[in-house]
Amino acid sequence: MTARAVRTRSEQGPWGSWEFASAAPHPRLRPGVMSYRGIRLALNRPRRRLETPIGASTLLLGFDQPVRISRAGRDPDTLVSVYCGPTTTPAVGEHGGRVSGVEVLLAPWAAFTLFGTPQHELVNRTVDPDALPHALATPLRELAAALAALPCWAERFGLLDEVFARWWEAGVPSSERVVRAWSLLVRTGGAIPVPRLAEEVGWSVRHLESRFREQIGLGPKAAARVLRLQRARRLLAAGRSAAETAAQCGFYDQAHLSGEFKAMTGCTPREFAQARRSPAPAFPAADRMSGEATSLVLPARPGDWSVPGAHFSKTRRVG
Repeated sequence: MTARAVRTRSEQGPWGSWEFASAAPHPRLRPGVMSYRGIRLALNRPRRRLETPIGASTLLLGFDQPVRISRAGRDPDTLVSVYCGPTTTPAVGEHGGRVSGVEVLLAPWAAFTLFGTPQHELVNRTVDPDALPHALATPLRELAAALAALPCWAERFGLLDEVFARWWEAGVPSSERVVRAWSLLVRTGGAIPVPRLAEEVGWSVRHLESRFREQIGLGPKAAARVLRLQRARRLLAAGRSAAETAAQCGFYDQAHLSGEFKAMTGCTPREFAQARRSPAPAFPAADRMSGEATSLVLPARPGDWSVPGAHFSKTRRVG
């Protein structure tokens, strides 16, 4: 199989250079395997980025330098390759200025198929993907090394198509009803009530919750809250007012929106918008999902790998 058209952005200056490449996985792999993104940063300064919860799991296959990931209430993890399951709290990713690899976004149920691990065990965690069971004949670090050795992003994405096709066939099948329920949640931006969602797939609410915890990680209510907030961030980034966004996304009022936003993002909608509009650095925020406001570039603090002491770390777990 070959990768789809590759879109590449790059720039070079006195601060160093950056390159991002993106492509859709082969249609056979979608919608479970959502996107590929190649990353190459060679900067003359450390970089810190706040990542907010999204409706996806993330697999980073790193080529060389590690990243350090911090989340309130957990010890930091320093890893070259990273798997991050479903989250309801923000994380801060940091590196010394040089990092490269391929980031793969997965629907949570697809991550269950590939790794065969109950996803509730991985909620709000980052782990070395080789610490998880998988059906590949070789460790994922060897796949990362093979990707790094290829000469261009198109060939790397093509290799991923081939590997994921084999991995998918050998993986643990996910429930068709879970996939359908997840698709309904995504399509409605988390607005469909849980009892109606259970009715749509022919399960009791209790059974739906159990299967969601196994194959999505979050219960359906918590998953809906993440997806609802993801939609709200998208609308706010597009210029909608807080009042209009709250009404469209099913929040009771602006105060409800603000409270949910702070619980899962670490700041209020206004603080997030102001940080997104702050003077741009020489390199982009590089949001994980195309067209989504998922990240904030934070001020670099050389030699300091801690979670920021500001309001961004003052969050609580949801669901």
